[in-house]
Amino acid sequence: MLWIAISFLFFLVSPAASTLDGSVNDSTKQRREQIVARHGAVAADDGRCSMIGTNVLRIGGHAVDAAVAASLCLGVVSPGSSGIGGGSFMLLREANGKAQVFDMRETAPMKASENMFVGNATLKASGGLSIAVPGQLAGLHKAWEQHGKLPWKRLVKPAETLAQKGFKISPYLRMQMESSKSSILADKGLLHVFAPNGELLKVGDICYNKKLAETLHYISVYGVAAFYNGSIGANLVKDIENAGGILTLTDLKKYEVKMREPVSANVLGLEILSMPPPSSGGASMALILNILAQYAIPSGLSGSLGTHRLVEALKHAFAVRMNLGDPEFVDVTKVVADMLSPKFAQELRKTIYDNTTFGPKNYGGRWNQINDHGTSHVSIVDANGNAVSITNTVNAFFGSKILSPSTGIVLNNEMDDFSMPSNNTSGNTPPVAPSNFVRPGKRPLSSMTPTIVLKDGKLKALVGASGGANIIAGTTQVFLNHFALGMDPLSSVMAPRVYHQLIPNVVMYENWTTVIGDHFEVPATIRSDLQKKGHVLQVSAVSTVSQFIVHNLDGLKGNGELVAVSDPRKGRFPAGF
Repeated sequence: MLWIAISFLFFLVSPAASTLDGSVNDSTKQRREQIVARHGAVAADDGRCSMIGTNVLRIGGHAVDAAVAASLCLGVVSPGSSGIGGGSFMLLREANGKAQVFDMRETAPMKASENMFVGNATLKASGGLSIAVPGQLAGLHKAWEQHGKLPWKRLVKPAETLAQKGFKISPYLRMQMESSKSSILADKGLLHVFAPNGELLKVGDICYNKKLAETLHYISVYGVAAFYNGSIGANLVKDIENAGGILTLTDLKKYEVKMREPVSANVLGLEILSMPPPSSGGASMALILNILAQYAIPSGLSGSLGTHRLVEALKHAFAVRMNLGDPEFVDVTKVVADMLSPKFAQELRKTIYDNTTFGPKNYGGRWNQINDHGTSHVSIVDANGNAVSITNTVNAFFGSKILSPSTGIVLNNEMDDFSMPSNNTSGNTPPVAPSNFVRPGKRPLSSMTPTIVLKDGKLKALVGASGGANIIAGTTQVFLNHFALGMDPLSSVMAPRVYHQLIPNVVMYENWTTVIGDHFEVPATIRSDLQKKGHVLQVSAVSTVSQFIVHNLDGLKGNGELVAVSDPRKGRFPAGF
């Protein structure tokens, strides 16, 4: 019945638009990745979660209600990327203009220390020691307490039902499972859920996580206290201890959701609200856009020259961002102010040459980069114009590669996002950033970039992405494609993307085909021109996945139009009504 109720919404009227190389991308054919809605829309990494979020909006739920339901859904059907064993960043902009950030980033356990991984970096990437204190559930509940309209149990129920009655393995989840096959077969909890007969479940197979269903049911009845100060937390801690971890029940009890102000920048006649530290995403995106806004729009950002300028701006942003860290432990005031400053961007723009690129040292980067990993994203607008952009994560595919047998929860490996002290500074490898060293209770640096765009004080768009450190580049390119290059929303998301993280000094570019048959390839002419300027190119094995909603016309109740796009790189779809 759910499919019948919503199927009429999947239609598309979208003009042809220019791509990276200025050619025409004919996106006029109907695609389920874009819908047009009047009263509310949800674009999530998995279409089942888009529909669950939209059904919440349909019965009068707030955008935060939909964010809770959709995020919990993603934790069930997309457990390789997110879940209650991880963390999130939520950006809320209310219809009255008030904006706030819910920082539910994971924190280092109190027994953690700066040198805990020195000499054995593999313990940082997976296993019990890689697990940080989960924050997503606390943050979702706090946002619901402040803004939710529907009962908490109603929002948890859809995810509980999916875990209990089973869900089909999607092509993207199957890819993650195949990539993590040895880890899944080696962990009792993961094996039981994803390879119950000793072989990985295939696309379309029904997957059950009944322990997670029990956990979600208990949380729906007794609230998040059961997780942070109750039997679920106690069982979780035992499982982590058995895996060699150091997280304690006291760590769970002491976890706090941090309320923050979003970073804000004005560029191209728009106001951009995005994520502050401990995420580097918002300030980095603002710096990139402030640099690129100094060129002629759109001609200065088109074709191979525009791509070169984008790459150079990315390199500058990544040089600066490693000075950031958890603001509770590091004074990031000046760094953030610089990254948001048009004057600072003007000085960096002077160092960009249209005929060549340079090595990392030319961009002033003092520190090596961290390699944060995968995520999931949801963009939501409700019938009253409240907007939520939320990015969820367990970090790497299936996080720590541990599924708690007693709770069904996939546990994060967020400790891997901290910098680890090293004496290796030979050659072109700079030292790691002390601003991101491990401290008890500290939050690791992130690249998550949930973003809301305003025009003349009114909601214009929401954008965000999954994809680790490349999130910054992916989110920025979708924004530029639509607001600078004039592409329609679907074309803005589907245009092939490039990435750069300064170190290694390599341009990663898309040239691959998705599991649903879409091919993304940066044109050969652009690649050739970049190489002539000295760029080293490498095909990107994975890509960012964006969720984009554009608000056309003023108002929402009856006279507005929401165009919602879910990135086909994960093969899913948005929903609306």
